[in-house]
Amino acid sequence: MEGLRLYRRRIIPSECILLKDDILLHRDNEAIITKWKTLHPKKTLSHGYSCYFPERGIKVSKFYDHEDQLISWYCDIIETSFSQEEEIDTYIFTDLLADVIVYPDGQVRVVDLDELADAQRDSLITPDQLQAALRHLDRLLQIIYKGNFGTLQAYVNDAEQADKDHLLDA
Repeated sequence: MEGLRLYRRRIIPSECILLKDDILLHRDNEAIITKWKTLHPKKTLSHGYSCYFPERGIKVSKFYDHEDQLISWYCDIIETSFSQEEEIDTYIFTDLLADVIVYPDGQVRVVDLDELADAQRDSLITPDQLQAALRHLDRLLQIIYKGNFGTLQAYVNDAEQADKDHLLDA
C-alpha cells in the first residue's frame, strides 16, 4: 500500500496494529476497500474483505473460512483519524466496540455492547466517542432493518469480483 498506511486501533484490549499485509483494492472519498488474511490464526476465520466508510463511522467486512465459504458479514463501529506526512496518507481506525454480525441466512446480531459500557465506565472512551458509537450503530441498524444493507455489501462484492477477475487475467 504505497503512499498509504492503515492502522487498526482497539480499545479493549489496548493495541494499535499496522495492517501492513492488507492489500488495497479501492480508495476514494467515500470508501477504502482491502483484502486480508487473519492476523492471528483462527479455527474457522481465514480471510476476507473490508470496506471502511470513514464518514459513516462503520467498517463492513466479509468473513470467509478456510474452505472459502462465507461465514458472515461483520460490521464494526469505528472512529477514523487521518494524517498526511511526506506524501503518506495514514488512517487510524479505532474500533468503538459495538459490532453487528449479519449471517448468510439474514439473521442479525448486535454484539459487544457490554464492552462499550465497560469502556465508558472505565473512562477508556470519551462521552463524545460513546455518543458517536451509538449514533453510528443506530444508522447501520436502520440501513439493515430497512433492507438496504445490500448497498454497503455492494462495495465489497464489486471490489472482490474485480480482484478475482484481475487474478484470472494475470
